[in-house]
Amino acid sequence: MGKGGGCIFSKKRSTLDASDQDPPNPDRDAPGHSQNQTPTATTTAITVENSSSQEAKKLKVFIVFYSMYGHVECLAKRMKKGVDSIDGIEGFLYRVPETLPVDVLEQMRVPQKEGELPVISVDELVEADGLLFGFPTRFGSMASQMKAFFDSTGHLWEQQRLAGVPAGFFVSTGTQGGGQETTAWTAITQLAHHGMLYVPIGYTFGAGMFKMDSIRGGSPYGAGVYSGDGTRVPNETELALAEHQGKYMAAMVKRFAPPHSFVPGDSLIN
Repeated sequence: MGKGGGCIFSKKRSTLDASDQDPPNPDRDAPGHSQNQTPTATTTAITVENSSSQEAKKLKVFIVFYSMYGHVECLAKRMKKGVDSIDGIEGFLYRVPETLPVDVLEQMRVPQKEGELPVISVDELVEADGLLFGFPTRFGSMASQMKAFFDSTGHLWEQQRLAGVPAGFFVSTGTQGGGQETTAWTAITQLAHHGMLYVPIGYTFGAGMFKMDSIRGGSPYGAGVYSGDGTRVPNETELALAEHQGKYMAAMVKRFAPPHSFVPGDSLIN
């Protein structure tokens, strides 16, 4: 079984750099518009309102992941950097809920999560214009924590709330034969039933996809990392591929995605 292990984060680890933080939410952070506007301030008020409206139209890519030992999290944070580099798109990092008891996690020597990243709820998925799901492998398919999360999306599936939303995958495996491709392609069924649009990266990373001079995770299905026995950390090529996937997904969302999910009863086809 390919382990989903990863970068072991110290409990003394400092808070995330600014580049790792979720960008400001215009709807939450924008200053309130005064109701006591004077006639001379009308033009300025309209300008500010239009500017705020343009910022609010930024498309959102949610990077939703499960990372037991930290490898997938390393890719996710670099992926966010790629998403944020595309004008008009902002990326958000989310964990999925843990399903294992605390005592089991302790026996597995799983580092304690510091709570710096929010745990996503299923209903929040509909707010995204694009989705990137990351997870470690378990015998060539996704870890049970991510599978449990997908299993809880039944009410969204019933109303097809995620139909038409672009989505992709990135993975972590313990060995070169541990499922860099199968872990992603066995997850495509989740997207198919929801009507989501699978966006693989193909060979758009260019020469980096063909280099044989070092061990490198990743495939045409998406970015990837080899965790080995849990002590190996992602190399720069693996991180660069993750950043590329973030850019690529952001560009696809910007090109094709309608703003957010359609409401129940609406149709994508007239």
